[in-house]
Amino acid sequence: MNLLLKSVSIFSAVAMLVPVAEASAEETAPQAGSVANPVQVPQTGLRAGRIDMEGSFLTPLQQRDSVLIADQLLYGFSLENVPEGTGIAFPDWSKGFCEGVEVLTPWQIDTVAVEKGKKGQPSRMNLKAGVIVTSFDEGTYQLPPISVLRRTPDGRLDTLFFESRTMEVRTMPVDTATFELHDIKGQIRYPVTFMEVLPWLAGAIVLAGLIVLVIWLVRRYRRNGGLAAARKDPPHIVALRKLDGLRGNKLWAPEKQKAFYSGVTDALREYIVSRYGISAMEMTTKEIFDGLSDKDVPADLYDEMKNLFERADFVKFAKYVATDEENASVVPSAVRFVTQTYQQEVDVQEDAAAGQKPGDASADGQKTQESGDMAGAGEPSSEGNVENGEK
Repeated sequence: MNLLLKSVSIFSAVAMLVPVAEASAEETAPQAGSVANPVQVPQTGLRAGRIDMEGSFLTPLQQRDSVLIADQLLYGFSLENVPEGTGIAFPDWSKGFCEGVEVLTPWQIDTVAVEKGKKGQPSRMNLKAGVIVTSFDEGTYQLPPISVLRRTPDGRLDTLFFESRTMEVRTMPVDTATFELHDIKGQIRYPVTFMEVLPWLAGAIVLAGLIVLVIWLVRRYRRNGGLAAARKDPPHIVALRKLDGLRGNKLWAPEKQKAFYSGVTDALREYIVSRYGISAMEMTTKEIFDGLSDKDVPADLYDEMKNLFERADFVKFAKYVATDEENASVVPSAVRFVTQTYQQEVDVQEDAAAGQKPGDASADGQKTQESGDMAGAGEPSSEGNVENGEK
């Protein structure tokens, strides 16, 4: 299109050029009243004439076998070997050209091909021009011929006449005898493809993998926790280790005695919690020993530990300053309490294990006898009471 505008000068839009087959030059020139935009035609003295041309076309823009209502068609003509500098004026069809046919666009011109001229010769080109038409009524329409005013580079004026075309517009045929109304069809359901299922399948596999991973991590955590619990030192070892760190007289100074006694009693409280199941960490001294009163603690150890805890309370809360002799006896007393009570627990466990060996009849009999003795002790006779009293 741009190439055309550079090479071809357009005169103006002409309403309808009158055939001038055998008229004089004055009769064939466009009249002022017959053009939309008057053109000053140069007076070259060359006679104008009518030239019948071939090359008109009526091409549907929709590729189908027939033209239906509202289909759009391109109606125009083709020119070949048009020299550079040729002027062309088109008829004015802006208001239509026949009843029943609508003109949708103004003239559109396009350069199909360009052939450069030899030295000193103008270039030549193939042009294609037309308007888009349509119809909204069924029928056959005879389109008017296309008349185009051409001015050659040497100034000659010619009127080019292109043959007319017939446009046949149809509608969809309906057989009223056999026609039946049908309900609106539902949505078409296409079969599910593998590519549609693939995202869901991948999501399910990922989810299953996450579940398996979580279960494995939980089991591993529990297994590691059990091993850690199995590797945990027994309570008496923990208490003895802490007490061993408090040996010596480096904490016997009056300003350090509070930390010294707090360390000893805290180690003993933790051991009592693990050994006897008493919440000693939140209890007072009286509550702790009230709880130990019904345990298998020897009386001498019970009194010794009670005195140690009471002295620690005086040091921590009453600003009591213990003597070196009292300080020196603290750790040994605490160690003795831990070792003796732990040894009692070991003896009880060994006796229980020996009494539960399969096939050991003597052990079973001894256990039965001990149970009988314990039952007899629960309901003592008068003679037993007297004997016990004597003892």
